Amino acid sequence: MPSSALQVARTGLEAQDTRMRVIANNLANVSTTAFKRDRANFATLAYQDARVAGAQSSNETTYATGLNLGTGVGVQSTTRMETQGSLQSTGNSLDVALDGDGYFQVSLPGGQLGYTRAGNFTRSSDGQLVTSQGYIVQPPIAIPEGATSITISEDGTVSAQLSGQSDPAQLGQLTVATFTNPAALQAASDNFMLETGASGPAQLGIAGDQGRGHIKQGMLESSNVNIVEELVDMIETQRAYEINSKMISAVDEMLKNANQTL
Repeated sequence: MPSSALQVARTGLEAQDTRMRVIANNLANVSTTAFKRDRANFATLAYQDARVAGAQSSNETTYATGLNLGTGVGVQSTTRMETQGSLQSTGNSLDVALDGDGYFQVSLPGGQLGYTRAGNFTRSSDGQLVTSQGYIVQPPIAIPEGATSITISEDGTVSAQLSGQSDPAQLGQLTVATFTNPAALQAASDNFMLETGASGPAQLGIAGDQGRGHIKQGMLESSNVNIVEELVDMIETQRAYEINSKMISAVDEMLKNANQTL
């Protein structure tokens, strides 16, 4: 029926609009440190079974095929693509990147823990290693005033040359959090991820241990957004949206002709 076709086309418009929003967010974050692109996943809506295959067609026969009418499409979920972005050298001793799996753990306001791959850290007024928002990196690492030659090894050990000492002093060690299902982490603002029931609890450990990534000092991970791929997806989404719009116009014309004829 034409009215049903209108409804189906409307779901197509809404689904493609949602996909375009996902693509727009990917492109907006093309320069965001350690950003992971999202992909929209589509799924069919419920089907109307006008005739079921195998039902009696007569006293002696059954239908070989059914008559199933779809009701449209919807965006089922979004999937975060966890592929690693390229590592860019910054020359800043407090910039760190993870070469491999895992997240840095950060204490957010209210005591909540956040997880991030954006390692553009800095030093607070009291010497704590913090994010650019001022959130303390966990476990806490204090860098004394006057410390020089700060080094962060691949296993996360933080050392510095202190005044009056001939050998570098160990200030602490960064740990790396991994999850059973990292794709289920909840994305939040400021490059943070939050633990969910589906992600499983954070499993803290030493960088490079049990599959965790190594820490690279003086580097930052780039976004894994590929501009060319996103532009291709954008054009495809635009064309699909136009086709659904034309479907609505065609059905509307059919209804108009039906009203004039009957």
